[in-house]
Amino acid sequence: MEFQDNIPIYVQIEKYLYRQIALGKIKPGEKVPSVRQLAVDLTVNVNTVQRALNQMNNEGILEVKRGLGSFVTRDTGLILKKREELIQDTMSEFLESTRQLGLSSKQTLEKLKKFIEEKKVD
Repeated sequence: MEFQDNIPIYVQIEKYLYRQIALGKIKPGEKVPSVRQLAVDLTVNVNTVQRALNQMNNEGILEVKRGLGSFVTRDTGLILKKREELIQDTMSEFLESTRQLGLSSKQTLEKLKKFIEEKKVD
């Protein structure tokens, strides 16, 4: 995982884990990797990973089971809500990028439609 300089690393770790959950790579009720394992995998400090997991726990996405680790909530409504937030964030970033390139919303929509048609994206 490559980190962006302008966003705190713990926030990027949260987004990474939310994406893994939204994509079903980590399923409801499933244990997430340990703090140490995530720190090694992502090459970051354990305190940074712990901060991300604590935030996710505070939001209810993760549930800590003492002595067992952190598990993804079984609340599919909450997971769907987080997935929708990820979609909105991604779209906002996309629109901001196209705006910076000088495109209006209408031009962006036209180019996106054309791109989808050409790539035959469903």
